[in-house]
Amino acid sequence: MTSGPGSGPARSSGPAGARGQLLANLVLFGRVLRRSGLGALPQQTAALATAVEVLGLESRSDLRDAARAVFVRRRDEIPLFDQLFDLFFAPPRDRGRPGVDMGELVDRATRVRPRSVLFTAPPGDAADGADDPQETEETEEIPAWSPGERLARKDFARLTADEAAAVSRLLATLEVRLPPRRTRRLAAAAKGARPDLRRTLRRTLRLGGEARRPPWRRPKSRPRPLVVLCDVSGSMEVYSRLLLQFVYALGRTSGARFEAFAFGTRLTRLSRALRHRHVDRALSEAAARVVDWGGGTRIGDSLRRFNHDWGRRVLGQGAVVLLISDGWDRGEPELLAREMARLHRSCSRLLWLNPLLGSPGFEPLTRGLEVGLPHVDHHLPVHNLVSLRQLAERLREVGRRG
Repeated sequence: MTSGPGSGPARSSGPAGARGQLLANLVLFGRVLRRSGLGALPQQTAALATAVEVLGLESRSDLRDAARAVFVRRRDEIPLFDQLFDLFFAPPRDRGRPGVDMGELVDRATRVRPRSVLFTAPPGDAADGADDPQETEETEEIPAWSPGERLARKDFARLTADEAAAVSRLLATLEVRLPPRRTRRLAAAAKGARPDLRRTLRRTLRLGGEARRPPWRRPKSRPRPLVVLCDVSGSMEVYSRLLLQFVYALGRTSGARFEAFAFGTRLTRLSRALRHRHVDRALSEAAARVVDWGGGTRIGDSLRRFNHDWGRRVLGQGAVVLLISDGWDRGEPELLAREMARLHRSCSRLLWLNPLLGSPGFEPLTRGLEVGLPHVDHHLPVHNLVSLRQLAERLREVGRRG
């Protein structure tokens, strides 16, 4: 199939033909972005087509700005996006030929950066990771690393199909044990800090007033509640499945009273789905329950529903809350700030887990992070296996202190 995407959005024999050609090119461009690992969704392509129709974009620079606003979710994706845009929408005279083969263009885009295959892994289509310049540089810089250690430090967004499967197997062996919390209630004990006066009196009366070694009482220990709120919106798509598998491991091994929720534009309870013994079945059922998977993000609206409908039921008694999100939010900042403050007051510890925090040069500049971080106790990365192991250690520390 050939086409002339470089002819620009306004070049056609007529208005109807121009709109049709532009829409076809935008669909093909979205396909190129998906193959290159940028995760362009069909609804994003439709949003860009609507923007072009409404704004009447006439120049390549205007189209580039609109497409970048729609498709790019992270700062480090801008160079790859610009390269693909220039490659796709370059004028035919700059290519030296009147058209370009779309299949060849997709292959060229795929070679620019290995695509992320966390969700779909067509057989025989995974890269081995050796062609990635960054991975080659890391291997040369630290030659003593074993393949497992290198994999543990690789960002989830850059895993190939085989690597994602290996990480899944490692996550299945991960154990996170939260220490129990001491309550105000007391229980009988052989030794303790407080004598049990009631039992002492009953024992003395039963023995005819003879005083013996008094019984003791000490505080009871109970599992600490653990609540997870996981962002499954489009900007988190390359991380969501592996992070949900980590959430599954938390529920299976932490020994805590566990509740899990997913959110994008609405809140979905996943606790029952994640109780299955088999992880694949649990994740499949969880994904089936989430109707807004890969869509927009309204963190404030989701937290408002959680605080109103679930807060009193699952929080309290020293609960630890994990909020997993990159901070991209389309809701009202005032609402998010208010609900974050309310959530922080209702729990013992609030941890914001951000997969983008592990990226070099990351700065918390998104609107969600700017208004949300003042209300959290810890802001931690969750972008690879090493960060998840460090999080497990941090949870044990939080459990002892809280």
